[in-house]
Amino acid sequence: MATRHQARMAVVSLLYAFDLGNGAIADHSDEILEEKKIRNKQKDFAMTLFEGVMNNLEQVDAGVIKHLTDWDFERLGAIERATLRLGCYEILFNELDDAVIINEAIEITKAFAAEQSPKFINGVLDAISKDKENL
Repeated sequence: MATRHQARMAVVSLLYAFDLGNGAIADHSDEILEEKKIRNKQKDFAMTLFEGVMNNLEQVDAGVIKHLTDWDFERLGAIERATLRLGCYEILFNELDDAVIINEAIEITKAFAAEQSPKFINGVLDAISKDKENL
């Protein structure tokens, strides 16, 4: 059975594909999650996260952009952007402790992104967490 961490990794993969121009990725999300063996409750969890990010993309992106220091949102790597979108969405819209959300994002970044990316992701999500009442 898949874990929530694996479900989040799958969501980052879906967001990554969307970011690279696959606007129809939502139409294939069931097959992609099945391929990654994300089923039952974890599939529901993954779909809730993915749909939540997509339905609130403007607000999520605005939250990320507001907390980028000396970075251009469009020049971020697609994995970093996908991870920040998911982390920002969870911080703004979920009841889970922010430290857990940030830690999950760091672990996902370690698996997918460049060596220096986890520190960057941590800094941005920590700033979002501290400022979420203003977003």
